[in-house]
Amino acid sequence: MPLVEAGLLEILVCPACHAVLREDDAAQELICTGPACGLAYPVRDGIPVLLVDEARTPA
Repeated sequence: MPLVEAGLLEILVCPACHAVLREDDAAQELICTGPACGLAYPVRDGIPVLLVDEARTPA
C-alpha cells in the first residue's frame, strides 16, 4: 500500500530544493531525489510532514 496517494505524490516536491520525491515504504518516508539534497521527510498517519526542520539528513 502506498504511503500517499499517487496523485498527491505527483505534485509534491522537496521544499528545500524542489526535486521530485519518492516513497520509501520500509522507512515510512518520502525521499528527495535531488543529487545534492536527499532529505528524508517522515509520513505520519498517512500525512507527509514536508518541513525541512523535521527532515532526516542522509547518512
